[in-house]
Amino acid sequence: MLNHMIEATIAYAARMPLRQRYYANDHARDTVVIEPHGMPLSDARAAPASLDAEGFQLVRHASRVTDFEDPAEVAAIYSGEIVELLLGLTGADAVFVTAPGILRFAESSGRAGSRNNSMPARFAHVDVSTETSAAFAARGLPEGKAMRRYAQFNLWRSIGGVPQDVPLAVADARSVAAEDLMIADAVFDEPGRPEWSFDSYLVAHNPAHRWCWYPDMTRDEVLVFRTGDSRDPRPVPHVAFDNPLAPLDCPPRVSIEMRAAAYWYA
Repeated sequence: MLNHMIEATIAYAARMPLRQRYYANDHARDTVVIEPHGMPLSDARAAPASLDAEGFQLVRHASRVTDFEDPAEVAAIYSGEIVELLLGLTGADAVFVTAPGILRFAESSGRAGSRNNSMPARFAHVDVSTETSAAFAARGLPEGKAMRRYAQFNLWRSIGGVPQDVPLAVADARSVAAEDLMIADAVFDEPGRPEWSFDSYLVAHNPAHRWCWYPDMTRDEVLVFRTGDSRDPRPVPHVAFDNPLAPLDCPPRVSIEMRAAAYWYA
């Protein structure tokens, strides 16, 4: 029988009396107190997950993009592909890509931090708080439309080689209690632009968390996970972790993530 479980270190945030914050680029200014815990991670390929249950899903998707590191090509081709993918996957009435593609690089590549917000997310978090999610949804609603539901998604694709040395882990949303989520400031400090921030969640340790990962993700696979949903308030925490099965000479992780909002109109 194949072993579908590994153990890896998940970097949680400690429960602190003061509100913590973290920066997209200058992590020397972060105030997050890291609390690492060894946790079991299930190979989600062995038991397929869904957006409606666990809050995440792996999707086969061959992109027409030839160079994911070219912002113009990503904007011209990939954004439209993401819209089509989510429309088919969710049955939403409309989908809008809400941010440019975010490239991230493993530290071993020597390229982490070479672009805006390009370092792996090394502590467990959720991109937006429930309140931030609702505010973003209201702001992005097309004029003259009313919504009966909205949801926000993160779509993560590995564009480097196999295996990934620093893959992504996602937590089953059903295993995360509300008290495990701590409001934090996500601060965006892109050089040459004013700083801005919004509320996100850091994740405190709970042994009940069920963490999953997808080994050896290829360029033709996308991990889709829910970060906000008016129908289901339980978001999906995620975190980059060191793959204990990766050989020392494996190619450094290179990934691209897209963020999108889906609307079901009233």
